[in-house]
Amino acid sequence: MTETQVLVINADLPDIDHPLAMGPEPEMFKLTQHNYKSGEWPFPVRLVKPGTKVRSDAAYLASMKIDSKQGEREDVRAIRQAHKHGKHTLRELADSTAIELNRVNDLVHKYSLPLTNDYWRAEKYNNPDEVIAYQTLARLCEKIDALEFSIRQASMSNGVVNGYYISRVPKV
Repeated sequence: MTETQVLVINADLPDIDHPLAMGPEPEMFKLTQHNYKSGEWPFPVRLVKPGTKVRSDAAYLASMKIDSKQGEREDVRAIRQAHKHGKHTLRELADSTAIELNRVNDLVHKYSLPLTNDYWRAEKYNNPDEVIAYQTLARLCEKIDALEFSIRQASMSNGVVNGYYISRVPKV
């Protein structure tokens, strides 16, 4: 059985062309421990195989970071799971998933995640102070004298029905 040959390099300034030491892996491991503990090498070191493409620690750590899309997917998955377990308000979702309330709110709106505990809101086109809010679509239809279909369609595109901006708002 042949022993693996390794190079000992400075982890802060990785340079495979100028190793600190070279030899079989078990011996190099013992050497690095001894030299690091004795203070001969006051910097962190790495054992690498010859021919390895070496990057700096900063680049290596940056490559391990979760990209924003992956983190967002995991958050959305956690929100859906919490919703499946009976958490239907933004605050309940935030508490059960340990995600900030603002982030939960943003993700719920961005991905149109289901929330059963929401309400319908109609804001007068020329008077934003006049707001009508109802839990059910039917009651809002009666109040502004419009068809359910037109209100649903307007809520998806932030449209206007009978002089009102229509939106569906998740309850906090």
